[in-house]
Amino acid sequence: MLHAQFDPTARQTLAAAAVEAKTRKDLSWQQIADAAGFSVAYVTAAVLGQHALPADAAQAVTALLGLDEDAALLLQAIPTRGSIPGGIPTDPTIYRFHEMLQVYGTTLKALVHEEFGDGIISAINFRLDVKKVADPDGGERAVITLDGKYLPTKPF
Repeated sequence: MLHAQFDPTARQTLAAAAVEAKTRKDLSWQQIADAAGFSVAYVTAAVLGQHALPADAAQAVTALLGLDEDAALLLQAIPTRGSIPGGIPTDPTIYRFHEMLQVYGTTLKALVHEEFGDGIISAINFRLDVKKVADPDGGERAVITLDGKYLPTKPF
């Protein structure tokens, strides 16, 4: 199974098996995160193939989901990140995030650079939070917080 960490489809296969087990066991992502001992965003990203988990967290997740030791080892391997294939996403939810960045990406860049100067927002030293709040006009709204460390560009 060690070779599976270098197989780009292994993570996708594991993610599909984990989501199936999550659904079959009627678990929430929060319950899985609680078992792992990390934030719901981090653990969800790890299970879906975007982060590695420490050994104890990987064991806890695979035990909860009823997955085997090979799955626990793969969850510990450093993944190839950014694995949404094929250009513009077609999933409606993911596409809307793409659309938001198409519309507001240059605005975000301009505001970040005005506030901080030349640099980037880290996706490694990063926190993500998703909350559901009531909309004053009726219905619900999604509040998504992207909290990344600012890293200035350094001249060399």
